[in-house]
Formats: sequence, C-alpha cells, structure tokens
Amino acid sequence: MTLRIGKANDNDFVVAEPSVSRYHAKLSRDGDGSLILEDLSSTNGTFVNGSQILKKRIAPSDRIMLGNNFELNVSEVLKSNNDYSEEFAALKSVYSEFVAQKVRIQSATTFRARLFQALPFALPGIVGVAIGFSGKGTSLFLGVSLLVAICAPAAGVYFGAKQAAKAPQLLQDLSNRFKIDYVCPKCGTFLGEIPWESLANKKHCQAPGCRAKWS
Repeated sequence: MTLRIGKANDNDFVVAEPSVSRYHAKLSRDGDGSLILEDLSSTNGTFVNGSQILKKRIAPSDRIMLGNNFELNVSEVLKSNNDYSEEFAALKSVYSEFVAQKVRIQSATTFRARLFQALPFALPGIVGVAIGFSGKGTSLFLGVSLLVAICAPAAGVYFGAKQAAKAPQLLQDLSNRFKIDYVCPKCGTFLGEIPWESLANKKHCQAPGCRAKWS
C-alpha cells in the first residue's frame, strides 16, 4: 500500500491547503505492516510530533503536520484507501476473549453440575460414619439415614440438571454480544466464529460490496 498526499487532484488523498505542496508526502506500509511517512521534497516540510522528518515510521496517534497549518489525520488517509488495518487489529482481543469466556462457562457449568450430582451420594456414608462414632444406632438415626439415602441422590440429580440448564442461556448471551462486537469495521457484517488469524490471512472483508482491507 502506498498513498500519495498533496494538493494536486491526482493524489490518493487531496489536501486543499496553501502551505501543502502539490505532491507533499506519501504514506506506505512496510513488510511487517508498520506505517511509513515520507516527505516528497515539499516546500514547507513534514513534521511528526513537532520534529521535521524526511522518512519516519509512525503510529496513527502521532501528531503530523504538513506545511505550516494542516494537521494530517492518518486514520482518514487510510480509510480513503479502504484500509481498516488498525480497527481490524482490535478485533483480535474480541475473538480471544470470546473463546476464553466460552471455555470458562462450559467448564464452570460442568464442574458445578457434577459437584451437585456427586455430593449427595456421599451423604449416606457420612451419616453412617456419624452413627458408628456415636454408637447410637437408634431408629431415629436409621430413619434419617434411610431418608438421606433416598432423597439426597434425587436432589443431587435435580440441582445438577438445573446447573447444566444454565449453560445454553449463558452461551447464547455470550454469542449475542460477540455478534455485535466481531464485525467488519467498515460495513458492520458479522465475521462469524472464524479465528482472527484466519481472517487476517484473507486480508479483506468477504461481504459483497465491501472493499475494506487489512494487512
């Protein structure tokens, strides 16, 4: 990608400012995707964060002046060429967080369901141990032990199933948020549950009519 910036109408990004030269500067990306700004022997110079430059690696957050009065917005220049690389890069964390939360929900739900299902089966044994240590195998203790042996497993199955039933709704809520956040930065089309790295290799949005690019 190389974008020429200046006052002449055949530039990629036209600047109508007297102190800007006809062909003032060019913006490009190097092999690792970094932005490079180069002055094209302009009359009034190109400045990055107050220092005049001939060629310099920049970030979109840098303050860039062309000539005496024009402050260049790098994001606007990139969008003039449908380059949404910066916005697309931010989607990497969106996808990573989605996968992490999905795993957490599934793991936590499975653990709680199994815990509720397993603990009640241990209660009859606990009651039996208590009876043994007390040495009072009365009818009351035996009745309690029988009641626990019958009811506890049923309660465990019920509460375990109740915990498991929460997972689909939690996953659906997570998916709904993901569909809002994981979209093309230009056209807003949901990018699907496709890993960010796979989308990065495609280098552009796949939606019909959208020409958003990222590199």
